[in-house]
Amino acid sequence: MHEVLFYLFAAMTLLPAVMLVCSRNTVNAAMLMIVSFVGTAALFAMLQAYLLSVLQIMVYAGAVVVLFLFIIMLLDAGRIKSFKGRIKQIIVPLAFFVALSILPVLAILSGRGGEAQVGEAVAPASSAEQFGLLLFTKYQLPFELTGFLLLAAMVGVIFISRRNVSALPKSEGKE
Repeated sequence: MHEVLFYLFAAMTLLPAVMLVCSRNTVNAAMLMIVSFVGTAALFAMLQAYLLSVLQIMVYAGAVVVLFLFIIMLLDAGRIKSFKGRIKQIIVPLAFFVALSILPVLAILSGRGGEAQVGEAVAPASSAEQFGLLLFTKYQLPFELTGFLLLAAMVGVIFISRRNVSALPKSEGKE
């Protein structure tokens, strides 16, 4: 049963992700991203990393996708022109998928993974205390860099969405 659930949640993660890359509508792509994030959260729950599962739903499927939808509506992405021709819309995402799929397969086939562990391992971030300890000790630099990247993205969105003040019509009643 455990194996069937794994394949179900893996398909629930991968299929919407591939459809997201091939989607022409940005709002549909954001909805497909939510489904993919929920599948990832279910895989975390199967690994008994319940905190990461809940954080995946709250942060990514909740806040990040809402932010993406806000940016899509703010920038009016519907008027952005897409690729010319249907062939490019299929070949380009497929080429990226194949390129990203070859590397893990080569790593698995290399045989450098070592012996498989027989016992059931406990997830290192299965509780909030362990997660916080790992996040603010071993992974402190990547955590802070991610914060700076999100700050830079937010400043970029504000800069792009800013209206040109000189282009606005002046009120005729003021002199």
